[in-house]
Amino acid sequence: MEQKTILVIFPLDLAHRRQLEAIAPNAKWIYAGTDDILAPETMENVSIIIGNPRRRLLPQAKKLEWLQLGSAGADLYVKPGMLQERTVLTNATGSFGLAMSEYMIAVVLNLFLNLPRYRVNQENQVWRNEGPVRSIYGSTALSVGLGDIGREFAARFHALGGHVVGVRRSDRNKPDFVDELLLIDELDKALPRADVVALSLPETPETIGLFSKERLALMKPGAVLLNVGRGTAVDTDALCDALNSGRLGGAAVDVTDPEPLPPGHPLWSAKNILITPHISGCLNLPETSERVFLVFAENLNRYFSGLPLKNIVDRKTGYKKHGS
Repeated sequence: MEQKTILVIFPLDLAHRRQLEAIAPNAKWIYAGTDDILAPETMENVSIIIGNPRRRLLPQAKKLEWLQLGSAGADLYVKPGMLQERTVLTNATGSFGLAMSEYMIAVVLNLFLNLPRYRVNQENQVWRNEGPVRSIYGSTALSVGLGDIGREFAARFHALGGHVVGVRRSDRNKPDFVDELLLIDELDKALPRADVVALSLPETPETIGLFSKERLALMKPGAVLLNVGRGTAVDTDALCDALNSGRLGGAAVDVTDPEPLPPGHPLWSAKNILITPHISGCLNLPETSERVFLVFAENLNRYFSGLPLKNIVDRKTGYKKHGS
């Protein structure tokens, strides 16, 4: 096999670098930061990229055989013309469910227990009971998307005594921790009875604007909306209206449209909203980094052993291919 040039654009410590290099000891290894300026002649000879390169670099990578992302979302890389047809695209799905599902449970409890109000009271030194609260026990969550993240959230919500309705595109196989399973075209009939609607969807033509003004209006009065997938799944203006009118009981969004959310945007000051800057699935939790690294290592070993890669992304749908 000809010598491969492998470009790593992902923060790895020395021990992890050495473990990858041991899998391909004859490869030429290049390590770079996301914003590093790489010479065109460097990119022209790259065979493998591990991490998420700036899209402007990809047209220069004429010999690129395989792009292994360090993220689950692949929407930026499946756009027509972004990658050559011969380039295999894989993602790191399966790495983020732990961190993101715990974030989702945390924000549900924050909103159910009125904790943001008590934080404001603390800052203002006000001693006041903020009234009735809710419990996950006995409540119903609609998990829209049952990939790694949606499944992990569903399992935790179910373990705390909640009723889980899962929604997926086509697969009717139901995990034990999901009480009911619906397909996406059955979404509307479930919205009026869900206390929590949790979105963990990638950006695809089908998911953009999925939660429109009309669909938000179908949600149960007082329900909570979570979004940890892509901000484009939700009509931001309609979400502001639903929160400020009191129609929804709260929202927690780790992703927004637009993103980053600019100063002065009405969403910042909407009622009962928790906003975080796309951090629920980033590398702040060491376990997440370790899980991403294990995906890298397994796929690199498979590549140099001539085995099929895992987590191959279907560039038409933006989802992981079944069976990969």
